[in-house]
Amino acid sequence: MAIDTASSTTTDTGTRTGTAPAARLSHRDKLVLFVLCAAQFMVALDFSVLNVALPVLGADLGMSQSALQWAVTAFALPSGGFLLLFGRIGDLYGRRKLFLSGLALFGAASLLATFAWDPASFLAGRALQGVGAAAIVPTGMSLLTTTFPEGPARDRALGISGTLLSLGYTVGMVAGGVLTDAFGWRSTMGLLTLFALLVLPLAPGLLPESRTPDRPRLDIPGAVTVTGGLLSLIYALSTAADHGFARTDVLVTLVAGLVLLTAFVLVESRAAAPLVSLPMLRRRTVAWGNLGGLVTFSMMSTIVFVLTLYLQEVLHLSAFETGLVFGVQGVLSVVAGVYTPRVIGLLGGARRTLVVSLTGQGVLVAALLGLGAGNASVWLAVAAVSLASMFHLGAIISYGLTVTSGVPDEEQGLATGLVTSTQQVGITIGIPLLGVLATTAGDLLSGVRTVVAIDAAVVLVTAALVAVGLRTRPSGAVEAEALGAR
Repeated sequence: MAIDTASSTTTDTGTRTGTAPAARLSHRDKLVLFVLCAAQFMVALDFSVLNVALPVLGADLGMSQSALQWAVTAFALPSGGFLLLFGRIGDLYGRRKLFLSGLALFGAASLLATFAWDPASFLAGRALQGVGAAAIVPTGMSLLTTTFPEGPARDRALGISGTLLSLGYTVGMVAGGVLTDAFGWRSTMGLLTLFALLVLPLAPGLLPESRTPDRPRLDIPGAVTVTGGLLSLIYALSTAADHGFARTDVLVTLVAGLVLLTAFVLVESRAAAPLVSLPMLRRRTVAWGNLGGLVTFSMMSTIVFVLTLYLQEVLHLSAFETGLVFGVQGVLSVVAGVYTPRVIGLLGGARRTLVVSLTGQGVLVAALLGLGAGNASVWLAVAAVSLASMFHLGAIISYGLTVTSGVPDEEQGLATGLVTSTQQVGITIGIPLLGVLATTAGDLLSGVRTVVAIDAAVVLVTAALVAVGLRTRPSGAVEAEALGAR
């Protein structure tokens, strides 16, 4: 089946001019895309499928209210902390090999969590799921970008991948409630096991091996500092979401994370074969693209969180009715995923699409300032968050294309590791930084409006900064930048 995405040729400036023939995927290409996207969807599902099941899970396994935080944190820590390291290991020693290992580990860990007999066995399963996810996500993304060349085919592939990433989080929220009510909390982990069993047998015969040809030594000091820094930072922000920033462990790990990440930058500036090339980070497309990605993920996850509280606590909707609201959001995200590659062609490139998408997201989030205590506000909530999610999906796809375009195949694991690290950190930091304002305000509705106002302002300011940072330069300046990043 032909994919008739309108696209255009890529110039040195990162914009598109003229039109190129429509991308046509072979039957094998479609199967490869199915395997990679199914794995990404499975990981996205894991971020949210357990959320509504936590009270039932805690009662069944005898976990206290405070301990339930670890059902989420045990997964978030390794899944975010090891992304850059595993992305680079895949570059050096084989992306396919690491992807398959991560998939097998994720499936086995999901099975362990499904049949957990006490809190320790369940948390062990969740932590191992996180390790598996940290291997799957960057290697899966780099296999996608090295399999599908720059142009319409990659635009389409990343469009589908980004759609399923966004949809997986939303589907997880709805499916988690339905499965828990019908079959119990264990069915949420069982669903992930079934996904792994579906994908794993297909992957070995379809995915090509991919690695850098020279295989330099792994940068151990860089790996230790960046992994430790990300683990500390994610722990601090995840814990702060439930307990605030006043706790000693939050403050200690927050400072430790910042110190380790600063040390990482110093280590990389002196390393012969750095884990992260600092010249790559100085690429405008990488720096500004990842800023756009960080903001779109963190601010949208915050809006989903505060709207969940608003719909149930202010409008008194049931969990099922709340799920329907986000179900509309999921459907329109799919529509956005289908048409975003065409929009990229119409707007002249991923960079411009990123700016337009961030602007649209910010404007529609600002529309939520009109929320009130009456039931009529549910229609505003449905319309604004669903349309904002379409622009959010456009930002996800366009920032991924912006960051990975022009990057050599041997560094795609690094580039996609940065993309996926941005996603994970973005999802993690939004709620503790802003969501807490809604829950600590004396009046929840006032707190929600405060969060909405700040959220919209951050997105719109970021759109302006990204527009300036990614503005087109003369071709000589672009060539000099590209040479400096190698």
